Formats: sequence, C-alpha cells, structure tokens
Amino acid sequence: MQKIYFSSILLPLSLLGFSQIPNLPTREQPNPNTFQNYSDKNFNSQKNQNIPALPSSFSNSNASRVHQQNMMMVQNDLKRNETEEKVKKQQIYSDEVQKQESKIYLLNSLANKEGTKAYYSAFNNLSKFNPEDYSIADAVFIVENAYYNNDKNFQSTFQSGIQKAVKIIQNQISSKKIDETDNSSKNLAIFQYFAENTKQNGKIVHKAMKYDFEDYMGINDYSKMFVSKLMKSNTGQCHSMPLLYLILAEQIGAEAFLVMSPNHSYIRYMDDSGEMLSLELTNGMFSANSFVLNSGYIKSEALQNKLYMQNLSKKEVLSQTFVDLASGYIHKFGYDEFVGQVLNKALELNPNNINATLWKSNTNQIRFQEACKRLGINYEDKQELQNIRNYPNLVDQLQEINNEFDKIDQSGFSVMPPEDYEQWLSSLNTAENKQKSEEIAERMRILNAQKQKEIQQKQKLKPILPKKETPKVYTIPKAWL
Repeated sequence: MQKIYFSSILLPLSLLGFSQIPNLPTREQPNPNTFQNYSDKNFNSQKNQNIPALPSSFSNSNASRVHQQNMMMVQNDLKRNETEEKVKKQQIYSDEVQKQESKIYLLNSLANKEGTKAYYSAFNNLSKFNPEDYSIADAVFIVENAYYNNDKNFQSTFQSGIQKAVKIIQNQISSKKIDETDNSSKNLAIFQYFAENTKQNGKIVHKAMKYDFEDYMGINDYSKMFVSKLMKSNTGQCHSMPLLYLILAEQIGAEAFLVMSPNHSYIRYMDDSGEMLSLELTNGMFSANSFVLNSGYIKSEALQNKLYMQNLSKKEVLSQTFVDLASGYIHKFGYDEFVGQVLNKALELNPNNINATLWKSNTNQIRFQEACKRLGINYEDKQELQNIRNYPNLVDQLQEINNEFDKIDQSGFSVMPPEDYEQWLSSLNTAENKQKSEEIAERMRILNAQKQKEIQQKQKLKPILPKKETPKVYTIPKAWL
C-alpha cells in the first residue's frame, strides 16, 4: 500500500502552545497594623490578683515577640493558601488546554445523530457474549436490529423468519428419518433448503434462494447485506447466505463452519468419511478448494497468515460480527472514535481478521486527515506535509498508519476489483466446476440412499416407535430487545 511520508530530517519536536496562561489575580497582603492587640487586656479575675506583676519592660517585649510570631504564621498560611490556589487554577487551566488540544487529533463524535444509541447498546450487548458459547442468531439479530434502531416490526419479522425456516428443515429431517447424530445428512438438508425447491405434501413450501446481483455489496442500500433481507426476499449474497446457514445449523444442532476468501465467504462441513466439503450457496453447488484458489487473489502469504480458507471458530465469527457492526455504523453515520472502539474489539477476538484491519486503517487515515485540516496542513501536498513535525501527535498518527500499511502488505492481502469478483463467481458455472459439483452431489446421494436402506432394514427387524420431538423454536431474548 502507498505510504504517506514526511521529511526524515531529525528535528526537535515540541508541542506548540495554544495560548498564554493568564496572570491570575493575587490576594492583598495583610497589614500587621490592622490586627487588634490583645496582649494588654486586663483580666480582673480574683485568682490573678495575688500574682506579682512582671516588670513592664519584660511584659511589653514578650507580647511584641508573640505578636510578631503570630503575624508571621498568619502571613505564611496566607501565602501557602495563595500558592496552592494558584497552582490549582493553573492545573485546571492546563487540563482544559490539553482537553481542547486532544480534540484536534480525534474524530468528531456522532453521538448527537439519531440512531447511534442503538449501536452503542448493540456493542455493549455483543461485548457480554461468551466468545466460545453464544447464539449466532442473537449476534446477527443485534447487529441488524441496531441498523433499524430497535424497530419492533423488524424484531418480529426476524424471529418468525428463522422459526419458519427451522420448521421446514426439521420436517424434512423427520420425513427422511435422519438420525440426530448424522451431521452430514443434517447439513445436506440445510443445503437443499437453499439450493432446491422444498416440497411437503406435494406443495412447494419454500423456493430455492437466488443470488442478488443488484448492489450485492450494499453500497447504495446496506440492508442488502442482511440476513433479514434474505429471509424476506429469498435473495441474498455471499455475506447473508452463509450467516443464515450458520444460524439454521445452530438451531437444528448441525456443525458447520464459516470460511473467508477475498470479497467472499462460504460454508464447510465434514461428511461421513471425514472430508471437508465446501458449499457455494450463491448458486447452490458444491465447490472445491481449487475454485477458490483460481480467483488469482489468494497469495501464499495470505494462507500462511490464516487470512483465508480457514474454518472460523465461534470466537472468530464473533470477531467478524463486530466488524459487521462497525461497517453498518460507518455506512449509516460515518467515522468517529466509536468505530475504532468496535474494531479494536474485533481484533482482540481475532488478530488475523483482515476486514477489521482494513477498516481500522481507514479509520486512522480519516482521523489523520481531519486533524491536518484543523491545523491548516494540506496532507496531499508533500512539501506542506513536512509541517507535521511541529505536532508530535500527528507524527505518531502517521507512523501508525504506515505501520498498518506494512502489516497489510506483509499479510498477503490484495484488492480484488468488483468486476474480477463477478467474473470469478460466475466461473463456478463452467462445465468443469459443474461436473465437480455434480460428482460430489452424486456421491452424497449414494451415501444417503445407503443410509435409508440401512434404516429400513433395521425397522423390519425391530419396529421402533418414532420419537415425538418438538422442533427448537428460536425466540429473541428480552435482554437484546
């Protein structure tokens, strides 16, 4: 990535003062002559009448000395209080100057915009999740619900959409007498829900899902990225489809994995032979690793650094959920320091999350540009950019940006243009890839046919009464509403 440079000549760096500290008012020094003299008071108590009187010279001298000591103590107390008050005021002023100065180097807060509070709440709720044990359905709901600003109609639609899909898949599993421990067959049932029309009692209860080629990156309408949009329209893309698959797998107790590749994500699961099968939900086909590698945008460094083609753990999926939260916030409101907070959480969960790294780099660049504008520095002019040496905070920001560029370059990441992505995705429909998909599908059909025969033979030997199982019904926890 192209770095931003400034002069490497070593010059002393120092903070510029933003204003002079004003002369604070001082208190008027006390005049000793104004203090009342109590030393010659005549106390006519009976007890004191028998005490012999001291010489007047001794009495006057001693009283004067005590008076002077008292005056010195009073003056010292006043000076000390005055000094402490002055230091206190100077500290308050200094803190205020530093506070105002720090704002120069930070992004303006967008907290006053309507809807941001829903995102703050979503971040807090996601942060409460146990990264190793949480509901993916809840995580996705929290992200999308924030975008819709906690809309009640959305909440109802999201919940009912998942319940309906789970019921259809559970009915298919029951009708085929698929065992609860058969992970491969349960995944196949979910895959068929995406790839084929689902019939029950001779009627189509669900049509095959289709890829939405229109604004599939959500540039004009970010809700195109959402699972809720997919459930509503039955069309989606490589972001929403794998997420819905994971949700449904979670609901019926199947194990599946999210896998990332450049500009893309897909699903893997393990079949009965221990082989990992890749599912391309965008066109309802099985795919091979060679298809992903043939995109031409996966470098060996990216594989070594585990950027792509890795089965993501639940913790790593949660990291990506925080990225989705930040991305929705950016698309709806823009950049502020909250975005950086969310992305830091994503990288805390998965330091290899390249999407979080890229968004964070963008955030840091925009923060630097805004600070330069406030200080009257044209960051696009190389000569004028040298002026940042007078502002150590700007120097530090630029150094962090360049360090991130180095990290991204060394990770093996490369930008995949949209036109190349579309061409690569459509290449899955070539005769060669179709043949591979059909071969895998045929193998799965044969395995399932064998399983069905085994089940029928067991039933002939010993009739087993079917268990009445109640399908898992997804409900949104009240804590997230």
